[in-house]
Amino acid sequence: MNPGQPRSQEFKMDLTRSVTRWDRGTILRRVLWATFVKPIFLLLPRPCGALRVLLLRMSGARIGQRCHLEPGIRILMPWNLEFGDDVAIGREVEFLNFAPVRIRSMTVVSQHSYLCTGTHDYTHPHFPLRFAPIVIGSECWIAVRAFIGPGVTIGQGTVVGACSVVMKDMPPWMVCAGNPCRPIKAREVKTLEEVHEGTRVDTHSDSERSREFAALP
Repeated sequence: MNPGQPRSQEFKMDLTRSVTRWDRGTILRRVLWATFVKPIFLLLPRPCGALRVLLLRMSGARIGQRCHLEPGIRILMPWNLEFGDDVAIGREVEFLNFAPVRIRSMTVVSQHSYLCTGTHDYTHPHFPLRFAPIVIGSECWIAVRAFIGPGVTIGQGTVVGACSVVMKDMPPWMVCAGNPCRPIKAREVKTLEEVHEGTRVDTHSDSERSREFAALP
């Protein structure tokens, strides 16, 4: 072989053929969202939560009542979002939602979490994109920096611990954590009587009651 001559190599993968073809409607919606709406959505300050919700609804998202969206949330396709009532999404949460992401009512997704519906078939020589929906049940808490993978369903009332990597379904009313994420223990929710045990909230004024509640561990 002469010096400088390219060295021939046989590849098992051909990424030049890894192309996902979208229909024209989806392409147009993505261009309109990314060019005109998303920049405004990302620039809105914290007090403008209602306007963030309005922009998402105008872009095809189905958002329930009293949802709270913090600044910096990144969304690939808003029309693939469905939130129930009283859903809270923290700062810098990212939705790579090629497929639908459904979050039921009374659920919190904490800051910097990543919900990813897309993956690649690494056994295929063309490395094609594959995607599957994510469903998160009601009364869940997805803690900070959690990763939720494609096709995952999180059961009702489940807690996913910080920095967990969830690649399979999690059962309802469990505390789950780790990489890979796994159920650790049952989630027990106290009654208000148990939370306030030892306090005399029924005889206090509102201001006294607020101070006492704030002092609870």
